[in-house]
Amino acid sequence: MDSSARMLRLLSLLQARPNWTGTELAERLEVTDRTLRRDVNRLRELGYPVEAFSGPAGGYHLAPGGSLPPLLFENDEAVAVALGLRSAASGALPGFEDAAVSALSKITQVLPLKLASQVDNLDRATVGLAWRSETGAAVDPSALTVLAQACRIPERVRFRYTDSEGRASERHVEPFQLVRTSRRWYLVALDRDREAWRTFRVDRIQKPVRTGMRFVHGETPDAAALVAEGVAVSAHTLQARVLLRISLTKAKDLIHPTIGIVSRAEGGDTLLRIGADDANWVARYLANLPCDFEVLEPDEVATAVRELGRKLLDHSTLLGRSGGNPAEKNRRNDGDAKG
Repeated sequence: MDSSARMLRLLSLLQARPNWTGTELAERLEVTDRTLRRDVNRLRELGYPVEAFSGPAGGYHLAPGGSLPPLLFENDEAVAVALGLRSAASGALPGFEDAAVSALSKITQVLPLKLASQVDNLDRATVGLAWRSETGAAVDPSALTVLAQACRIPERVRFRYTDSEGRASERHVEPFQLVRTSRRWYLVALDRDREAWRTFRVDRIQKPVRTGMRFVHGETPDAAALVAEGVAVSAHTLQARVLLRISLTKAKDLIHPTIGIVSRAEGGDTLLRIGADDANWVARYLANLPCDFEVLEPDEVATAVRELGRKLLDHSTLLGRSGGNPAEKNRRNDGDAKG
């Protein structure tokens, strides 16, 4: 066994259990005590915190380090880690999706073909029972892994994509970054056929395949801003511009970037660009904001706001004529009866 293979074997043994005596390790590796000490020192130079402990037998153990060095897994351990990361990437561990996708792309790249096939078979044969919001979209972890790897290399990808109208098309792209909102994953990529930057919902991407064609990015966009623009404004048939009588800082605290795009306006106000398929939805959203506003365009949103105001005013007038809030009236009657 050469020195490199012996060091990997030594590292695997140290990770397998908490403590080893020097004699046990030397016997397992079929080396002398002197060679064992030399191999231990080499591991330390590579960043592995191998500590010696004293006692009748004396020995070694792998202690926690200041940074995470490379790890060695047995076959079944690698399969378990990959399956766990797939589960986390698809939302089983909220808040860790980004880290899971990144780790999954690294481990999948070095898995032997036999183990990768085993992971795929187990994943396809397993179904989870987890709560999902009606608006949430399930994402194939395998697709995420392929796209993450292609972004990291970088390498061109081909896939079939279905848009919001149900139209399917074949795409050839240069992937740049994956962006996750609270509900969905998006791929930001340069569409080679259209020579333009595009955002793709990952749950609408089918069978992404790395082509093996490497490339170098030229000028790149702000991926998060591009996704926010598409989700909040461009994807909708109706697009409104609203002047908010509030500072930009406060507006950013109030309005999520997937709902509307805010920017500084004259006089310390904020310009809001917001998209929807229903003017009444925009009116209701604006009515819930704790600030004054002015609808600049389109007219149908301004009309929806006025109609909503009239309905609220008419409703409050009716309540006043009937003696106020019915619940409050009942409480007063209860009090009179008790008296």
